[in-house]
Amino acid sequence: MVRVTAPLRVGVVGLGWAGRTHAESFQALPDAEVVAIAGKEADLAAAVARDLGIPATYPDWTDMLDAGGLDVVSIATPNSLHMPIAVAAMKAGLHVLCEKPLASDAEQAAAMVACAEDTDRVLETVFNHRNRGDMALLRQIVGEGGLGDIYYAKAAWMRRRNYEVRGWFANRDAAGGGPLIDLGVHMLDMLLTLLGEPEVTRVTGSTYAALAPQWLQAQGRDPATWQVEDLATGMLHTAGGATLLLEASWAVHGPYADDDMSIHLHGTRGGASVRVQDYVTGPVRVYHDVAGRPAEVVVAPGKGTGHATVVRDFVRAVRSGDWAQHRGHAGLVRSKIISALYESARKGTEIRL
Repeated sequence: MVRVTAPLRVGVVGLGWAGRTHAESFQALPDAEVVAIAGKEADLAAAVARDLGIPATYPDWTDMLDAGGLDVVSIATPNSLHMPIAVAAMKAGLHVLCEKPLASDAEQAAAMVACAEDTDRVLETVFNHRNRGDMALLRQIVGEGGLGDIYYAKAAWMRRRNYEVRGWFANRDAAGGGPLIDLGVHMLDMLLTLLGEPEVTRVTGSTYAALAPQWLQAQGRDPATWQVEDLATGMLHTAGGATLLLEASWAVHGPYADDDMSIHLHGTRGGASVRVQDYVTGPVRVYHDVAGRPAEVVVAPGKGTGHATVVRDFVRAVRSGDWAQHRGHAGLVRSKIISALYESARKGTEIRL
């Protein structure tokens, strides 16, 4: 074990919302300092550096790595760049925090984890929604046994008209997929976290590009620029016999807000649900029987912490010197499941993991 005592020197790759959030979260910690940021938009890089007090900017991530002087690289780029940046950084002796998903497919995610093990570096994925207040409350309810054995669970992140996504998000090569890999991976992570990391043994997935292309065409835009699904569904079966349902959309006709997230847990002693509309968290509802009659308890969750907690825990892991349990395996598990769902959708058959 090699305990790190000096403040970590961090380089952030990516200038979008995620990259800026990573940088802000690192800068808020006393034992970490963002010393460099990399991105192709020179004006934006200069503005971010000025706003956050970052001393160095680079037009490309390779330039930043070549300059040296880093302990950590934080990746907030298109999904297809996660693997090459992470592998190069770890081979250069740096620890890596990577925005979700870990990679654009399971094969690349596995290569990242293998590199983390070979180089003895920390590799973690940003699953910031684990740190929502409603998630903390649901974890407590499940942990206390109030729901019994959970045998059926559903999670969805539905956007009604998000077909205006720009840049790389609708490009299959850059993103690896559409709302399933973008939004669905968050919901999958929350389900697996709540249920104690059950082993998923087989999946069936379906994807559709039914609305976004026709809406783009109606606006006089090229529908061929839409290369991913606009709706995805998945059914997952666990080794313990539970069934999990997953839904994610960027475009769908339905009773949804612009951002509509929900989780439903069904157990042998009770159930629980939460719905989040336009990022405004609603209460957690718990369902059970009292004196033989159906009853409902409504509980207000506490405030969530999001990226701040992810970054704090990552920094603690790096500074502890105990890195063996931080090789990106959780991100790999989720990438394998997402890739299997896409494979199932392509082949029209169930996929065994």
